[in-house]
Amino acid sequence: MADWGPVVIAVVLFVLLSPGLLFQLPGRGRVVEFGGMHTSGISILVHTIIFFGLLTIFLIAVGVHIYTG
Repeated sequence: MADWGPVVIAVVLFVLLSPGLLFQLPGRGRVVEFGGMHTSGISILVHTIIFFGLLTIFLIAVGVHIYTG
């Protein structure tokens, strides 16, 4: 049996936390911008930290597992 939980969680978080897609933290003119489709180096760093934090919480603390087979 294969555990697809980490793969699914990582892909969903990657898509949702792409800077500029849904929101950008910090924005260009404001703290948070929604749907701006722009990005900067600092926003990439912030979104990376948020991604790995949420991924760690979901995989280690919550223990999401999706088994196939």
